[in-house]
This record gives sequence, structure tokens and C-alpha cells, in this order.
Amino acid sequence: MILNDKQLITINGGAISATYLNAIARAATVLLELGRTIGSAIRRGFSKNYC
Repeated sequence: MILNDKQLITINGGAISATYLNAIARAATVLLELGRTIGSAIRRGFSKNYC
């Protein structure tokens, strides 16, 4: 099926795809790991345990 320019302009895609969900899941994972790293660094700084 060959579409002309008018028909191509009117095509609407889906709002949420697997790619978006995967990106959101990865972003959440990165934020969680970043929080753990920062929390661990703060705790090590206060306890003066750097090994």
C-alpha cells in the first residue's frame, strides 16, 4: 500500500510503546542506583570509614 503526502500527515501513532516503557524503567533504575551511591558516600563520610 502506497500512501500519498496527505495520508502520511494524518497517521497517528500509539502513545506508549515498549521503547518508552524501557526508557522509563532504565531511568528509574539509574536514579535508584544514584541515590544508593550518594547515600553510601554520605554515610561513609560521617562514619569516617573510607576503606
